[in-house]
Amino acid sequence: MTTMRQLVGEVLRARRLSQGLTLRDVSARARVSLGYISEVERGQKEPSSELLAALASALEVPLSKVLLDVSTLLAIEEATDLASVSSITPEVEVSAA
Repeated sequence: MTTMRQLVGEVLRARRLSQGLTLRDVSARARVSLGYISEVERGQKEPSSELLAALASALEVPLSKVLLDVSTLLAIEEATDLASVSSITPEVEVSAA
């Protein structure tokens, strides 16, 4: 299962790239070090709520939209994991004793 920090990083990177922005652009706008943003995007660092807000602002997207995108990815992943577990787990009948 993918960690939350990896999903946050994926969403932030996708947003940045869809806008044609470089790490340097976002770093300057958010006033956060380029290296730290890179680590967040790669899922190596867990961003604080303040950092997430700064990055969302730099990407000109509401923080709620970033979190919604993360939530959507997480729901898809959970559904996929549940489906794969269900397909290999035998059904167990429960009888009243």
